[in-house]
Amino acid sequence: MNPLRQLAGQTAVYGLSSVMARVLNFLLVPLYTRIFTDTAEYGIVNELYAYVAFFIVILTYGMETAFFRFASKKKDNQLVFSTALVSLLASSILFAVIVVIFYPAVGGLLGYTDRNYFILLLGMVLAVDAVTAIPFARLRLGNQSLKFALIKLFNISVNILFNLIFLVLLPWLYENGYDNFVVRIMYDPGIRVGYVFISNLIASIFTLLFFVKEIYRTQFRFSAGLLKSMLKYSFPLLIAGLAGIVNEVIDRIMLRYRLPDNLDALEQIGIYGANVKIAVIMLLFIQMFRYASEPFFFSQERNNQSRNLYAKVLSYFTIFGVFIFLTVTLYIDLFEHIIGPEYREGIKIVPVVLFGNLLLGIYYNLSIWYKLKELTIYGALFAILGASVTFCVNYFFIPYYGYIASAWGHFFAYLVMVIASYLIGRRYYSVPYKVKTVVSYLIIGAGIYLLSTLIETDDILKGFIQSSLFMIIFTAIVLYNEREIVVKFFRRHFNRK
Repeated sequence: MNPLRQLAGQTAVYGLSSVMARVLNFLLVPLYTRIFTDTAEYGIVNELYAYVAFFIVILTYGMETAFFRFASKKKDNQLVFSTALVSLLASSILFAVIVVIFYPAVGGLLGYTDRNYFILLLGMVLAVDAVTAIPFARLRLGNQSLKFALIKLFNISVNILFNLIFLVLLPWLYENGYDNFVVRIMYDPGIRVGYVFISNLIASIFTLLFFVKEIYRTQFRFSAGLLKSMLKYSFPLLIAGLAGIVNEVIDRIMLRYRLPDNLDALEQIGIYGANVKIAVIMLLFIQMFRYASEPFFFSQERNNQSRNLYAKVLSYFTIFGVFIFLTVTLYIDLFEHIIGPEYREGIKIVPVVLFGNLLLGIYYNLSIWYKLKELTIYGALFAILGASVTFCVNYFFIPYYGYIASAWGHFFAYLVMVIASYLIGRRYYSVPYKVKTVVSYLIIGAGIYLLSTLIETDDILKGFIQSSLFMIIFTAIVLYNEREIVVKFFRRHFNRK
């Protein structure tokens, strides 16, 4: 089977689940931004989930990628799986115990003294999710993308269901006089934001149940030597992951402490977080690509044409990424209705965040060289470099530009990482990337968007037609540049007929 078709097929399955999951998850964004009309409440959600993103990297410490690498090298995959699982089980249980003991103190430190149980709930979510990381990784390695997708969809569905129960159904019953025993047991109007975290924990526990039977049947064999090798491989990935998370979430944390005193930090975090959610479609594309591409890249390593293959993948990725960027930015008047009216003042950051996320996706493509060459220390160095840029931009410019500085912090961090990875990667693992083609698509995409802002119109129909014409122009440019591939496609299709 053509390897590019195989990657496209796997990406499609992961993408379908991710698209459906994100579409379902999108229901939570309009729900939260309309129920939590006080933007500070949604700011709490964004701030605490920033810490969750940071700690999940610590708790999985690069074991997923290490599992892919060592399982593809060793004949005894079961030993690799068991060793990784035992390691994560032990560390997750230890973490859960620490959370139970210290959550009141941590809650006070973060300014949630009266709601320190938020920390306990999210700590349990982290512990459970870390345990399921390796079972999910084994599904990916075994090309069980459908099972992977169904479990992920189930997790999201349960999360949404309980959000609707706790934030919509039970409050309605409570406010309309149905204050019976069941409602009193399940609902406390004072919890509000806490039900977001309760729903997440319930969904994580249900997801773990899918793997309980598999974990129970596992022959727990453990190799200290193998674990040492895996940790040596994964430790730089842990550093890279932490630095990467700094790039993604440090802005929410820094906004709390760097905004001027005349602004309510949690309100600004809420507005910023809601608008970043609109750009999630780009992260969705990147996520589904990464799920499929990481094991794919490793499996193609011994292919004589692997480097040409990697180059083609980057070109196609960029085309689709720019197409997504234009779809959202040209039709931003439609996408802004995802969030409540109180949050739409921050819509101006969406194009910057989208383009920054596209650069992140390009970096993920370029980063395959240090994983294949087992030079993962470079991944850590690049991520630290990006994190430094993010930190500096946020630290120095948030007091003057607020969350707009945070959006640009992402953009410049990922741009620096792309340039560094490409330049250094050429020395260790040269891939014939079509740099001029990739850069030209990025410039054309940005240029079309900027041109569209210069000829704005208040007429909805004219604006829609204008945006559609710009999309047609970009599509025509792509079809012309990739005409050889297009011709081959139609010839193949015609011959089959």
